[in-house]
Amino acid sequence: MAKRIFFFILTNVLVLTTISIIFMVTGAGNYIEDGGINFGALLVFSAIVGFTGSFISLLMSRWMAKKMMNVKVIDPDGPMNTQERQIVEMVHRMSRAAGITKMPEVGIYYSPEVNAFATGPSKNRSLVAVSSGLLDEMDEAAVEGVIAHEVAHIANGDMVTMTLLQGVVNTFVVFLARIAAFIASRFVKEEMAPIVHFIAIIVFQIAFSILGSIVVFAFSRYREFHADRGGADLAGKDKMVHALRSLQAYTNRVTEEKDTAIASLKINGKRKSSLFSTHPDLNERIRRLEAK
Repeated sequence: MAKRIFFFILTNVLVLTTISIIFMVTGAGNYIEDGGINFGALLVFSAIVGFTGSFISLLMSRWMAKKMMNVKVIDPDGPMNTQERQIVEMVHRMSRAAGITKMPEVGIYYSPEVNAFATGPSKNRSLVAVSSGLLDEMDEAAVEGVIAHEVAHIANGDMVTMTLLQGVVNTFVVFLARIAAFIASRFVKEEMAPIVHFIAIIVFQIAFSILGSIVVFAFSRYREFHADRGGADLAGKDKMVHALRSLQAYTNRVTEEKDTAIASLKINGKRKSSLFSTHPDLNERIRRLEAK
């Protein structure tokens, strides 16, 4: 789920900033009256901008992931090699078991990292992609567990839930950024106030978006446990646990070989989760799954 969230949040920040600039340039959504803020008008404006940015991000998520990761989408009706056919069959089998009626797009992107992600605006317009590194490093049972985990995210509707949460976070980001920018503009000369206000909105909005992502990441960690359970239901608990242990072994090996942690925007983040981790600690994920 981590790459899916990364693309969603990145797109959200870009879209939110773009929408805000358009509103500011056109003068739409004016909430300043008689030298003060109309908080009711600002809240409505913030909700419109916030949820618009969130839903546009959702609609763009699949396209954005394909472009940024250079995903090769596999045509299930076209020529495929053995490995591609195996991945497509796994995704389709898990999807049918999860009750998904329209099969997700299946893709491979070429990278040495061990990773997989699922994205898309809905269950019927989704994408499951795996890295070549994952296919090289993990055995068939582990790959099946990883794919089951990603399909569970789609079946659970995590992206729609994430969109609603991001919309709420965006609303507060836009609201607070404009209050802070208005206050900042009061400390400069009157002729400089509009410029300072404009720049401050962008700066505060980006800063508050980063802080707001803490809430999104906390939700992501919670949903990982849920997707692990869903993956266990689809592929079997043994395969799901095996996939997590394989990932843990890979993470430990890479960490030992290079003094750098696996980035938090991959299947698993640092060994110990933090406020900015999209995934919980692997030991905790394994412990909870085995106790299921």
